[in-house]
Amino acid sequence: MRPPSPPRPLAFSTLDALAAYLRPRLPAPALASWGTAPGTKNLLNLFLELSCGDCTLLPSAAPPPAALVVRAVHVATVRIRNRRGALLVETRQLLSDGTLRRRGPRPVSEKMRPGETPETAAARAVREELGERVRVRILGAGADAEPRVEERESASYPGLPARYLLYAVDAELVEGVPEEGEFDTEESGEGEGHDGGGEAITVKRHYWAWIDDQEDPSDAAPAAVAGAQ
Repeated sequence: MRPPSPPRPLAFSTLDALAAYLRPRLPAPALASWGTAPGTKNLLNLFLELSCGDCTLLPSAAPPPAALVVRAVHVATVRIRNRRGALLVETRQLLSDGTLRRRGPRPVSEKMRPGETPETAAARAVREELGERVRVRILGAGADAEPRVEERESASYPGLPARYLLYAVDAELVEGVPEEGEFDTEESGEGEGHDGGGEAITVKRHYWAWIDDQEDPSDAAPAAVAGAQ
């Protein structure tokens, strides 16, 4: 007997079609909080993520009153270390609506797009979040080639369950940012190439720090993209 086929990702041609699908499948106050509660993103953000393949929506088999849809995201987490072995983590983000959102702390991360390897997504994360002048040496996934799965509510979209497949990629800093203390960088990639992106809530600045992590560095993997970038 063949195993059951996995559910097919849901596709939406318009923002209105996405809204009409989600309303009866999420808790009543969920959609109203998107883009209005501090640190959240709006329906247009989710539509853009779906359009470019940053995430997919899958029907859920969970019984009511649970949400009947799940947001699935593949994420590359980049564990960048300096010469003394400290780990670079993001502590906060400045959003386009003026909200300062706390993050983790978590390593550099990026939502993977169709056809990308974790290493390719890691290189894009460095370029977009740290800047074009930053150089790192991508070492690869090593022993963590298999993704780690986390399931929880989407931080950017309250009420929407999420399934994150986290791929850890190790890297070494070569040059381009301070190797000690705290610093911030300007986001250069979010919202590029999307019509209507001016109405979406985007990340404007990232705030970073170096930490001496004593535990398994994979434990610092982010739960989301928000975003995930």
